[in-house]
Amino acid sequence: MLSKFLKDHLRLELHPKKISIRKIAQGVDFLGYVSLPHYRVLRTRTKRRMLKKVSKNNITSYLGMLTHCKGEKLKNTILATMKGDN
Repeated sequence: MLSKFLKDHLRLELHPKKISIRKIAQGVDFLGYVSLPHYRVLRTRTKRRMLKKVSKNNITSYLGMLTHCKGEKLKNTILATMKGDN
């Protein structure tokens, strides 16, 4: 049904090897975030990379990323780390 709708109305096709049906509670992994039904969290791999690479020069960029998800605890961790480096 979905394939027919996409093909007829939107002229799109699904890639046969890239389709996965998952439970909604698992969320959708997209662009470094996992989107869940009522909120978004940062992907674990992205968190680890962020903690390794954060510095005084790029902290505002990473804090900006955290405004798009539930990242209050990670924000506090980063700020505490930067405060301790001074």
